[in-house]
Amino acid sequence: MKSTILIIAPSILAAAFLTSCKNPADETTDAEVTDSQKELQGTGSKYVFQSSSTIGFTGSKVTGSHDGGFKDFSGHFLMAEGDDVPTAGEFTIQMGSLWSDSEKLTTHLKTGDFFNVEEFPTTTFKLTKARKTGEGSYDISGNLTLHGTEKNITFPVTASREGASASFNAEFDVNRKDFGIVYAGKTDDLIRDEVIIRLDFKAAAEGAE
Repeated sequence: MKSTILIIAPSILAAAFLTSCKNPADETTDAEVTDSQKELQGTGSKYVFQSSSTIGFTGSKVTGSHDGGFKDFSGHFLMAEGDDVPTAGEFTIQMGSLWSDSEKLTTHLKTGDFFNVEEFPTTTFKLTKARKTGEGSYDISGNLTLHGTEKNITFPVTASREGASASFNAEFDVNRKDFGIVYAGKTDDLIRDEVIIRLDFKAAAEGAE
């Protein structure tokens, strides 16, 4: 019986180690990151993000992961009548509204080790390209200014519009080091470079009831 336990135990430990080491960003699409591009100056109806919209993120390290997001942000996009591809769009995040599943982590993320909220109080995204890839699916590109660094990122989204309402959803990951966020963490508990971003935007045509 003891020999059986000794054989099984290492297998359990190995499985637990592999599970803890798994990077959740392996399951999401990597955003393509390039130099900033010319922003779109579109026309059409203006759709404004509603209070039910959310921006979330997941960061991870060797021993596990943490979820978080931002409570205060605003944005809009423009769409021409009879067209389902945005002609322009942008959103702004108030970085001080950051939250996470750990109060201690929330405080740390706001410091100079990470987002440096005092020096960089806002993050912005401005649309530079929108391309339809299928029914309800698109590739969206835009200039993301985060932590004082501006880069163009491209990621897939799903979107729909019905009357005066529209929705926009995306899940992808970005490399934080592309935006100058390089804090490594503890030597025995290193922080991964990839951060998963989740966007769930609900919008309504401006002036619609």
